[in-house]
Amino acid sequence: MKCTKKTPKCAVETWIDRRRSDSELPRFAEEIQNVTVSVGRDALLACVVDNLRHYKVAWVRVDTQTILSIHQNVITQNPRITLSYNDHRSWYLHIKEVQEVDRGWYMCQVNTDPMKSRQGYVQVVVPPSIITKETSTDMVVREASNVTLTCKATGYPEPYVMWRREDGKNINYNGESVNVVDGEVLHIVKISRLHMGAYLCIASNGVPPSVSKRVSLRVQFPPMLSIPNQLEGAYIGQDVTLECHTEAYPNSINYWTTERGDMIVSGDKYEAVATDSGYNKYMMLKIRNVGPKDFGSYKCVAQNSLGGTDGVIKLDEFDVFLFSSFFSEIILVKYKQVSFKSATRMVSRHVFVDPDFYREG
Repeated sequence: MKCTKKTPKCAVETWIDRRRSDSELPRFAEEIQNVTVSVGRDALLACVVDNLRHYKVAWVRVDTQTILSIHQNVITQNPRITLSYNDHRSWYLHIKEVQEVDRGWYMCQVNTDPMKSRQGYVQVVVPPSIITKETSTDMVVREASNVTLTCKATGYPEPYVMWRREDGKNINYNGESVNVVDGEVLHIVKISRLHMGAYLCIASNGVPPSVSKRVSLRVQFPPMLSIPNQLEGAYIGQDVTLECHTEAYPNSINYWTTERGDMIVSGDKYEAVATDSGYNKYMMLKIRNVGPKDFGSYKCVAQNSLGGTDGVIKLDEFDVFLFSSFFSEIILVKYKQVSFKSATRMVSRHVFVDPDFYREG
């Protein structure tokens, strides 16, 4: 019998009855834990209710107010959602092969009056993916032009995108030398041959794996040429080597010519070698057993589709005088418009250069 009188005793009895009634109602044993899951994996939400008795549990998608299950029955038509339960206390909502549309709040309800509920959030994360159609491909550009490389990526959370060189070298960017350029766009003003190489667009968002795309950047320019020694010296019967360095892209055709303009071909007399290293090429011409007819000018030539260039090396003759002394044999070299370095290469032991003839080249 309920107490109807407004007396202190009646108020106490009413409070005790309410406490006893509340203790007999269902209550949540714990909060529903939020879940973070990668797209394509399975998600599990747990709702634990004590003292459920004859009351029923329901799962509801909060944002759409869609009823997913009521007690032991699955209501939704989504085949990826199932229900399991244990000891009439633990109620599990399973979402198989989670998709981005599954991201959101989910509510576990108990049909008391008033209703009791708890909510848990399903966070669906997506590893980064580069959008091929919106990302730059391999490029060939002319030197001194402006170049823009673009890289677009999707994912959740939104991916962080950066550019770097595949070989690990720094990038000359906006007047600075940097290892990494942040952002989707790499804009290079007045590109030079030093920018040539492979670049990596890398996208990451904390969800493995990170992804990258390789973009090859080729810079075209006509041949350029440098000669370490424009004047070389040799004596009769000596072997001598002429050197020439070129840079070009596309790769150049390189060859040597004589003073008369005849192209030199490797054989018993000559050995012409060209070694490539990227857009650099090292040219070497070895002349065996130098004779009187071999002195004169030699030309190294480089040509590609954008132009050509050449350089001249003059080969001069040394006059050699041999003297004997009590201690050692001394070789006196008469200087004839050649570098001191060239003069000293002609002998392997004692060299004396007459100061009256020496002039630094």
